[in-house]
Amino acid sequence: MRSDLLKKLAMAMLLGMSAFGIAACDSDDGPAEETGQSIDNAADDAGDASEDAMDDAEDSAENAADETGDAMDNAADETGDAMDDAGDEMEQAGDDMEDEADDARN
Repeated sequence: MRSDLLKKLAMAMLLGMSAFGIAACDSDDGPAEETGQSIDNAADDAGDASEDAMDDAEDSAENAADETGDAMDNAADETGDAMDDAGDEMEQAGDDMEDEADDARN
């Protein structure tokens, strides 16, 4: 029974010393740690920049699609107006020809 208590006490002391040893580690990073952190930061920055670029590209594509759609709507309206005008002119020309034919018969 006493040996169990000594084992538990020894284990507690070992764990305590390990925890103290880890906590007492120097907080200054070595060159490898600093390099790793720099790489992590660069990767994060590159990811952020890539995401920003993708967002900008998406916005540009949406704007271009909207502008294209507007231009197509305007072109369709103008074409419809031109066709209406041409139809009116053809109808007027037909009426004029009919009037000239009536005048020629009389």
